[in-house]
Order: sequence, then structure tokens, then C-alpha cells
Amino acid sequence: MKDSGEGTGRAAPAQRRDARRNKETLLEAAAAVFVASGVEAPVRDIAAKAGVGVGTIYRHFPTRADLVIAVYRHQVEACAEAGPALLAQSATPYAALRQWIGRFVDFLVTKHGLAAVLRSDNAGFEALHAYFLDRLVPVCTELLRAAASAGEIRSDVEAYALMRGVGNLCAGAESDPHYDARRLVDLLVAGLSRSG
Repeated sequence: MKDSGEGTGRAAPAQRRDARRNKETLLEAAAAVFVASGVEAPVRDIAAKAGVGVGTIYRHFPTRADLVIAVYRHQVEACAEAGPALLAQSATPYAALRQWIGRFVDFLVTKHGLAAVLRSDNAGFEALHAYFLDRLVPVCTELLRAAASAGEIRSDVEAYALMRGVGNLCAGAESDPHYDARRLVDLLVAGLSRSG
């Protein structure tokens, strides 16, 4: 009896981990399809990319809006979690900041149609925008403070202002192949450096 109880105790967390991993795989597949084909891409394309049935997607996300919101939140979380990891493993805080801003740009430039879909439900968009700021502004603040404390960048830059500037430079980048938002963002971030 004792053995079966222990086995059940171990199986439940393993099943939860598997379910979480499967959901992450699905969200990453959806994000990739959204980047390639926009948020109106057929659900069957997402299912094929994730290697699951269409029913699995609808079981997790009953509506397209549910899926779009989940992808957005998943990408915000990935960007938020990247900040401390980059700070821990980069040669300098400024290098971590540059890499993180690069990921932030990837998020902004590749969300293909996400903002338009989210704006269709104004209250939902406002809640997600608040979530976006709550998760990412503190991460950017931490990176800026670390780089300023190391004497690598000027200390008078606020995270929200920097992120807003980056966002403005990225606006419309996906619709103009001649506009290189990443290069302009690199110039902006380079301008923070004390060595330049």
C-alpha cells in the first residue's frame, strides 16, 4: 500500500510538468505561426507545428482570443525571465542590458497583429498592457541599475522611458522591409554607454 501511495505522489508532479511542457510547446508553436502568418492563421497550422490535434488546442484555449492572450503572456514571461539570467551569465551588466533589449525588440517586432487583436477588446488590452509593464519595467530597471552601478552607462535613464523609446523605434517595422528597427535601437542603447 505504501509503495502505491509514493508512486502516485511522484506521478502527479510528473504529469503536471508534462502538461506544463506540452502547453509551452503549444504556445511556442502558436507564436512561431503568428510570426509567419499573422494571428488569423488557421488553428490546424498551429496544431501541426505543435504536433498535436486541433482538439488539444481548443481544450486549452476555447477561443482564438484566449490563445492570442496566452501567447502574449508567455512571451512577456520569457522576456522577464531572461533579464536576471542574462545578468548572471553575461560578461558585464551593460552586455546583459544590450542582449535583453535585443530580446525585447524581438518581442515587439515579431508580435505580428497581436496588438490589433488585443485592442479589439479594450478592457482586455488595458489589463495585458498593465501586465506587460508590471513584468518588464522592473527587469529593465534592474539591468539599468546594474550597468549604472558598474559605471558602464549614464545613471539618469528610466526603464519606462527607454522601453517606450525602443517601442517607438519598432513601430511599423514589420510592415516596411527597408526600415531596420534593430539598428536604430542598437544606436540608442550604444548612446547610453559611458565609453562612447
